Amino acid sequence: MKISKRKYAVILATIAVCSLSALAEDSRDWPEFRGLDREGKWSAQGVRQSFEGLSDPLPRVWSTPVGAGYSGPTVAGNGVFLMDRGAAGSTAKVERIVCVDRESGAPKWTHAYEAVYRDVGYAFGPRSSVTVRDGRAYALGMMGHLHCLDAETGAVIWKRSLSEDYQLDMPIWGLTCSPLVAGGSVIVQVSAPKDGATIVAFDAETGTEKWKAFDDRGSYVSPVVIEQAGKRVVVAWTGRRIAGLDAATGSVYWEVPTPPNKMPINVPGPAINEEGTLMFLSVFYDGSRLIQLDQSSLSAKELWHRQGINERNTDALHCMISPPLFHDGMIYGIDSYGQMRCLDPETGGRVWENLEAVPQERWGTGFMTQNGEQTWMLTERGELVIAELTPEGYNELDRAALIKPTTPLKQRVEGTVLWSQPAFAGTRIYARNDEELICVELAK
Repeated sequence: MKISKRKYAVILATIAVCSLSALAEDSRDWPEFRGLDREGKWSAQGVRQSFEGLSDPLPRVWSTPVGAGYSGPTVAGNGVFLMDRGAAGSTAKVERIVCVDRESGAPKWTHAYEAVYRDVGYAFGPRSSVTVRDGRAYALGMMGHLHCLDAETGAVIWKRSLSEDYQLDMPIWGLTCSPLVAGGSVIVQVSAPKDGATIVAFDAETGTEKWKAFDDRGSYVSPVVIEQAGKRVVVAWTGRRIAGLDAATGSVYWEVPTPPNKMPINVPGPAINEEGTLMFLSVFYDGSRLIQLDQSSLSAKELWHRQGINERNTDALHCMISPPLFHDGMIYGIDSYGQMRCLDPETGGRVWENLEAVPQERWGTGFMTQNGEQTWMLTERGELVIAELTPEGYNELDRAALIKPTTPLKQRVEGTVLWSQPAFAGTRIYARNDEELICVELAK
């Protein structure tokens, strides 16, 4: 059938509009841990640069009750997803996967299952974020309950009990990995070295095991996907190495040893520069490493490693919870006792240090998300900060109370912290504590 030029132009225009609509929809979502591609970047336009004229704490679009947990919310379609340790005030030994309406906060569905916590520290609730992909929600509980649910209804599509299927060498803070969906696989840290199953990929459709890799103790780091030498490469960081793998087969493209000084305690994932050629790693006891990612071949090598005398007398960065980031060619991160620092990636040398951004306490924490030239940060005190990070220093534009910290921590005078990453979707922030999940509008 012959198509007229005018009709052909209409078809092309329609395709373009649909493509733009799809991109706009994607930019509204925060469908996995640390957002699209796990980069910790927020692309919304028209957001405010100060909180002038707003109440303190910031006014909410909505708030809805939730139970305890460290699981950061994710946002996809018309839902907001998280995991918790049962309804607020409940004493039931269950974990829940929860979905609420994005616009109103009204409950959409909840999937609860029995989860008895054994031999794990800070056992207030699950750690990992729900990953939403292709209409499905994937969630990993602290004791190894792995679920694939229908994202719209909460119906179980498949599930696995990793503690029954593998000989887990349970990390002291449980399993914390947010599932990564790549190459038709759901990839998680299982931490089963006796089974050669530190990293395991399950078929995203059926939940059957596709491949497994390494005989290391597990870490707390969620895997990511990077672009390298024209391929999508899964980067997984165990308790002893960081490696690039084929998502479909588990074949190892490259690996760099990262032996722990005392114990596997790597929590924040790697930071990767804008060009995709450098990867920065930082650990509480073990200091910092910079790895070069070859973009002409699937290979990697360590450029430098800097480590202080201990976690108090640090060199470069000894990060604990706060993920570091690259911005305009420099490395920024929060050290072991809350010192925000800027590093020169050439050497790892310190360019500056700021002691006001986050509390100066052991494991002082702030979750940073980049939006253009502004860095948005949620501190462990529940404050939302807008700042500019440059080689010249830390420039704070504004801060306001967002949500009350409620997680008990005896090392704090206040007695509580907020250790849950927020989600930035559209022009809104979604944040949770152990009592509520909230939504706040950040448009100008």
